[in-house]
Formats: sequence, structure tokens, C-alpha cells
Amino acid sequence: MRTYYLNKLSEEEITGLTKRPAINLEKVINIVKPVLNDIKSNGLKAALKYAKEFDGFEGEEVLVTKKEFDEAEKNLDIEIKSAIKTAFANIEKFHIKQLPGKYETETMTGVSCAREFRAIDNVGLYIPGGSAVLPSTMLMLGIPAKIAGNRRVIACSPSKNNKINLPLLFAAKLCGVDEFYKVGGSQAIGLMAYGDNSIPKVNKIFGPGNQYVTAAKLLVSMDSDGCSIDMPAGPSEVLVIADSYANPAFVAADLLSQAEHGADSQVVLITTTLEMANNIELELVNQLELLPRKNYASKALENSFVLITPDISKAIEFSNKYAPEHLIVNAENSESYTVNIINAGSVFLGQYSPESAGDYASGTNHSLPTYGYAKTYGGVSVEAFMKAITFQKLSKEGLKNISNTVETLAEVEGLQAHKNAVSIRIK
Repeated sequence: MRTYYLNKLSEEEITGLTKRPAINLEKVINIVKPVLNDIKSNGLKAALKYAKEFDGFEGEEVLVTKKEFDEAEKNLDIEIKSAIKTAFANIEKFHIKQLPGKYETETMTGVSCAREFRAIDNVGLYIPGGSAVLPSTMLMLGIPAKIAGNRRVIACSPSKNNKINLPLLFAAKLCGVDEFYKVGGSQAIGLMAYGDNSIPKVNKIFGPGNQYVTAAKLLVSMDSDGCSIDMPAGPSEVLVIADSYANPAFVAADLLSQAEHGADSQVVLITTTLEMANNIELELVNQLELLPRKNYASKALENSFVLITPDISKAIEFSNKYAPEHLIVNAENSESYTVNIINAGSVFLGQYSPESAGDYASGTNHSLPTYGYAKTYGGVSVEAFMKAITFQKLSKEGLKNISNTVETLAEVEGLQAHKNAVSIRIK
């Protein structure tokens, strides 16, 4: 990892460090767009063609059967089932608090306004299944959908040997998701966004994925025939702030836990002393050798860096500019710094709060904004699976009370019919 000293960097250089490794989005879009156009025109037939080409899918039946769900539950190791159930309980307990309620207020005498939430009718969940299958993502998306009460929830994930990973199917069953298609990649996004005669399209797609999935989500969200998406996203990332209080082994493990996601992941270490940085680097070398996915992790580390800052406050200041998906503050009295944290997807405080806990089972959601989008987006929530509707009711007195204001503003904007809609009632 390259090492920089904050005090020796210009503002331009600091801004440069906040930028992620470039993705050739134009190249990726040129690959993905014809796939989406084909699926838009030819539906499931086209999606199957690409599932065979890109996922190695064989056969014609892409819908997971009830028998497959039941067999997954029956054959899954009891310890794995117990872990998934515990994670489910914690995630549900945290997310149930997010269910938004109705509120109503009288803005003027006789003018009543209210806001209520309704579940989005039809949603699609994308669960990655390339180099790593993620049943945890099924929980992170399926549980808020379950709480929100979406009428139809479908899921897509690439299959291996025409089968979906057993823990993933068990997690889906716990979430009440029984419409599950063995399709992955951009073709899954196209199938959910555009549908088919036998598979109705969805209104919104949730879930992370590689650059092709991300490009596909962006494209369907811009197409009037497509659908909405949860958020734009890029490769996974973590920023760790460590002072002399931190355990170098813990910090190294946290950095590697993100680096092993893939070669395009980015990990950033900010610490207050070169000595701590060196100790963490030694731990990185030692722990890296023991990882089955060390090739992914080592490549990610090549694109990552260490920043030495005078104090934790300066570290937080840089972190806010970087806006990491995951922020770990491994520092003494870590809670005291939360008031200054503005931009981050999810924050982990203290020695014993590894990012892995949030990825799996602490209760918070791990579907988070990356690539600096934490400046404007939050992570997936129950409310994301819903939308708000406003209501208003005016009495005759209420309309009279507000009429002059509405008529005046309508005249200012040159919209006479708007004014008349009020005037005709008052007269």
C-alpha cells in the first residue's frame, strides 16, 4: 500500500486520493446495452441465451421449484441454519424500527395535510453469485421487503450446475421469497426490469453486483420502459481510522476482509503514526498468506493506500471527503467522534466492531452506497421498499383562507387555469 502524509499533500492531491480507481463505464455499457435491448424485445428467451453464455446455465427451467426450497432446508447443515436464523432475527429486529408511520397536520384552519406510506407493489432482488455467493444479501434485501409488505418480491442469482446455493435458498424461504430465478448478471437485471409474458416486470430493483450489473441497473433506471433502482454502486470499500490504541492485527484483518471481495475493491488506512502504519503492514503480509482469496486481496491492496494524519480529527475530515461505504473508527473514545462523521454508509466504532459483523448479523443493512455516493445516499432501508403519498382535504373555509395566496402565486406564474380552479369555488 502506498503511504502519504496529509500535511505534505496539496488540496488537489487530497482530492485525488478521494477518487476511486476508474471504471471504463462506456466500455461496460457498450457490452451491456445490446443484452438489455435483446431482453427487452425477446424476454425470457433472450435472458436464457445470456444465462447459458455468461453463467453456464443449462436447461430451460429457470424458476426455483418448491421442492428445491424444501430440499435446501432439509439438507442444509444445522449449524448454518442456526447462523442464518440468528442473523435473520437481528436484522429484522433492527429494521422493524424503520417502518414509517402516518402523520397529519392542519397547516391553516380548514386545510388538512397528511403523509402515508405504501409498499411498492412489485420489487426485484439481485443476489450476487459470481466468485462468492451471498446469502447474507438475501437477508439484507428480503427482510426489509418482508417488513414493508411488498405484494410481489422476486429474486435472481446465477446458478452453479443449474442449482442455487442451499444457504441462499434457505435465507430466501425465511424471507418469504418463493419466486426465484436462476439468472445472474446484466441479463437478470434486464429480465426483472422488462419482464416477459410469463414473468411480470418489477417496479424497482435492489442489490449489489459487478460492473456489468451496475451498468445494467443504471441503464434500466434511465429507460421509461425500465424501472427504478435502489442506488448506483461500485466495488466494495472500507476506510479504517486507527490511533495508537488500535490493535494492528485487528486493523489488518478489517482491511483484508474488504480486499478479498475482489481486485477492484479499495481499502484505505488512516493512522496517526508511521510506526502504527508499519505494524499494520506487517500484519497484512502475514495474514494475507493464509487467505484462500489472497490473489483478489493482494490486487486490491495494490490500488489502496495509507494516509498519516496529525490527529483523529484530521482523519475524520478526510474520511468525510472520501465518503466510504464502510468506516471503522478503531480509536480510543471512538464514540466521541461520531458527531463529526457526515459522509459514510455504515460506521463501526471501537476495537471490537469489525465490519464483518455488519455484513452478516449485527442488524444493520450491508447494502450500502459505494464510490463516494455516501455523500448523497444512505443504505437500503425498509422505507426504500415503500413510497410516500400525500393527502390533503380543504373545507370551504380552508379554501377561502388560502385562496388569495394560491391565486396570487398562480398569477405570478402566468397559470390562469390554476387561479380559476380556486376562484370558481370561492365565487
